[in-house]
Amino acid sequence: MDQVQAMRIFTRIVELGSFSRAAERLQLPRATVSNALKRLEQRLGVRLLIRTTRQVQVTSEGSLYYQRCVQLLGALEEADTLFSHHKLQPSGKVRIDMPHSLARQIVIPALGDFYRRYPDITLALGANDTHVDLLREGVDCVLRAWETEDDSLVARRIAQLPQITCASPAYLQASGTPLDIDSLAPHRAVGYFSLASNRDYPLEFCRGGKVELRELPARLSVSGADAYIAGARAGMGLIQAARYSLASWLERGELVEVLADTPPPPMPIYIMYPPGRFLAPRVRVLIDWLIWLFDQQKSGDMAVFPANARKAGK
Repeated sequence: MDQVQAMRIFTRIVELGSFSRAAERLQLPRATVSNALKRLEQRLGVRLLIRTTRQVQVTSEGSLYYQRCVQLLGALEEADTLFSHHKLQPSGKVRIDMPHSLARQIVIPALGDFYRRYPDITLALGANDTHVDLLREGVDCVLRAWETEDDSLVARRIAQLPQITCASPAYLQASGTPLDIDSLAPHRAVGYFSLASNRDYPLEFCRGGKVELRELPARLSVSGADAYIAGARAGMGLIQAARYSLASWLERGELVEVLADTPPPPMPIYIMYPPGRFLAPRVRVLIDWLIWLFDQQKSGDMAVFPANARKAGK
């Protein structure tokens, strides 16, 4: 087995955190994967991984070697496409993950344009609102409504989503329409809680160049965007979400905007991917297309997210 193949095996073990999963992903016998890593360590004269019965830990030397392998393997893939039609027409599968509402309302409806440009690329699109470990789960890039605190990822902000505060007519009839954020004491909100902290996020309002927080009681707390809107439509309280996703309910009068003079701060959307000088062409063109897609929506008002769901692990 040549060194390049051994490097590919090593990077897969690191990314998936398992010899067995790496073997499955590479369609190789587990013994082949294990022996390749053993010979690589012998050749380098250092321990790259610490294997236990439950997990694989990367040594400091292994971490340095992994970063270099990612760069070199990316450069090789770039070189392989340099003088072929694949440089203009990238091919292969890209794994991407994004919030369900963003996939349903923005990205998937526009995929016809993407496939007209890149007919040889296939997408495996995960749609959820939770944290994804890119390396361990083999995901190429993700869209999220928060900036990662993970130094191992690159995060590029590609959009800002204007948001509003709203409630159902039934709720406003029963509880009254708040005239300003200082009159919110008797009101309720639909809670949106973090899976990491199990606590509801407060509502956020922009006033006088500052962001003010208000914590309102909640009869219902949820951890998903669709349920969040459903709670508001059912009269459970106030919510804050992007106007674009609420447009149909606003037009039908099922939801009513309130406190328009003190809106929530806009929510940034980030695209995140592993660092390295080289990205596979199929991943690079998808990232570029997503940046273009969001740039078409100059309002930035495209998807449903709780107003301050900023942190990974939500």
